[in-house]
Amino acid sequence: MTKHFQRDLDRLNRRVLSLSAVVEEMIDKATQALVERRADVAEQVIATDVEVDEQEVDIENDCLKLLALYQPVASDLRRIVTLVKVNNELEGIADLAVNMSERSLALQTHLAFRVPESMEQMADVAAAMVRNSMDSFVNVDMAAAHQVIASDSHIDDLNVGMIQQLTEVMKQDPNHIEPALHCFSAARHLERIGDHATNIAEDVVYLVDGEIVRHRHGSCLAGRESSQ
Repeated sequence: MTKHFQRDLDRLNRRVLSLSAVVEEMIDKATQALVERRADVAEQVIATDVEVDEQEVDIENDCLKLLALYQPVASDLRRIVTLVKVNNELEGIADLAVNMSERSLALQTHLAFRVPESMEQMADVAAAMVRNSMDSFVNVDMAAAHQVIASDSHIDDLNVGMIQQLTEVMKQDPNHIEPALHCFSAARHLERIGDHATNIAEDVVYLVDGEIVRHRHGSCLAGRESSQ
C-alpha cells in the first residue's frame, strides 16, 4: 500500500488508542462513583459518553473511507476491519460504565447500604482485562490476547460470587433488597465489560492469522497449548 494509506492507517490507530484511554478512565471513575458514593464523579462519566459516541462514529466513518479509497487486501484489510470492531467494543464498554454510574446514582438514596468490597476487586479485574486486551492489540501479541480470553472465566466466577453474596444480604435484611439489586446490575455490567475485553482479544487473533475464534475459547486454547 502507499505511504498515504499507511499514514491514514497510523492516524486511525492513534485515534482508537486515544478512545481506549478515555474509556478506561470511565471504568475507573464509574467504580469510584459506586464504591465511594460520588454522585459528581458519576455525572462526569455520564457526560463523557457523548464524546465517546461522537468519536466512535467518526472513527468508523474514517475506516469506511479508507476501505473505499484504497481497497486494501490481506493483512491491511484485516487491520481496518479489526479497527472497526475494536472501536465498537470500546463504545460498548463506555455504555456499561455509564450504566454503572447510573446504578451509583440510584444508590444515593440508600446510604446505609454498603457496597461489597468484592465489587472493587471485580472492577479491577474488568479494567485489567480491557487494558491487557488493548495492549495485545497495540503490540499484536497473540499470547497476551489468549491470556485475556482465558481470564474471562475468572470475572464470570467473581460475578457468581457477587450474586451469592448479595442474595444473602437481601435474605438478612429486606430493606436492602432494592440497593442490592442495583449492585446486581453493576456487577453484571462489569462482567459484560470483561466480555467486551475478551472480544477485543479475539479480534487480535483475527488480525494476526485471520481466524475467527468467537464461541470456542476452550478449543482455541487447547489447540494453542498442544502446538507449543
